[in-house]
Amino acid sequence: MINLNIDITRLKSNLDEYALIDLKYSFSTEELANTNIIELNDVSIKGDITKHLDNFHLNIEVKGIMVLPCSISLKPTDYPFSFNIDDDFDDNIQKNLKNVTNSIDIFPIIWENILMEIPLRVVNADLSDVKTKGDGWQLITDKESRINPELEKLKDLL
Repeated sequence: MINLNIDITRLKSNLDEYALIDLKYSFSTEELANTNIIELNDVSIKGDITKHLDNFHLNIEVKGIMVLPCSISLKPTDYPFSFNIDDDFDDNIQKNLKNVTNSIDIFPIIWENILMEIPLRVVNADLSDVKTKGDGWQLITDKESRINPELEKLKDLL
């Protein structure tokens, strides 16, 4: 598993008020396995970690472009995303931090939030070479709704 460790030694010693985070990260194909994401490069992670009493607080903004397959043509399609994480670390993480290390691995937090940003479907703007009609079938988009002619007869019964 990948580590994005942020050193908090100076925070724990009360020498600094915050630990600045300014990273760009590109995910490998192994990291993207078992997801629908084709490519995820140059993800910008900016923000800080602060300490108040014995609690650590993470405040970061994550931006990037994930490449996903188009739901219709399966062409790689860019999908921009951006989200903020503004949260305290839970007690379990903090107990482990105090006993084991002077750094915080923010990768699991960022990865979990990226996975939540994946849309159910993405449609590429260029569908010029995609077949939308065939023998007995036609692609119906969200903009046009059609009633099945066989089921339309049932409408008269109600």
